[in-house]
Amino acid sequence: MEQTFIMIKPDGVQRGLVGEIISRFEKKGFTLAGLKFITVDRPFAEKHYEDLSAKPFFNGLVEYIISGPVVAMVWQGKNVVTTGRKIIGATNPAESAPGTIRGDFAIEIGRNVIHGSDAVESARKEIALWFPDGPVSWRSSLNPWIYE
Repeated sequence: MEQTFIMIKPDGVQRGLVGEIISRFEKKGFTLAGLKFITVDRPFAEKHYEDLSAKPFFNGLVEYIISGPVVAMVWQGKNVVTTGRKIIGATNPAESAPGTIRGDFAIEIGRNVIHGSDAVESARKEIALWFPDGPVSWRSSLNPWIYE
């Protein structure tokens, strides 16, 4: 099964959206394979966002991610990267459809509640960074009720 990395950002944690967000992925039929509640230090945040290091918003993004605890997760399932991005919504909440996480809970890009891997390769990289021992390997008993 494909895996993706999902992080509930500090604003999502502070606003009490953790359960709601987890619920949306569970209700879709995806399986949780890893979860950490963690406060990120600056070097780790810079490593996570290193591909954005040349962008003018990089320092602000790092400050935002280290401003409070985050919930880091690994979700697995068929097409979970692409479908997860649809559940999350567009990076800019103003462009996110109602029913998506950002469409329902965010107003500004700088406080958009959640991060999700944008491709299978970036998911592998992010999972390796956040879960160096790997996610939990298991199969839900619900699989036959979700997949043909």
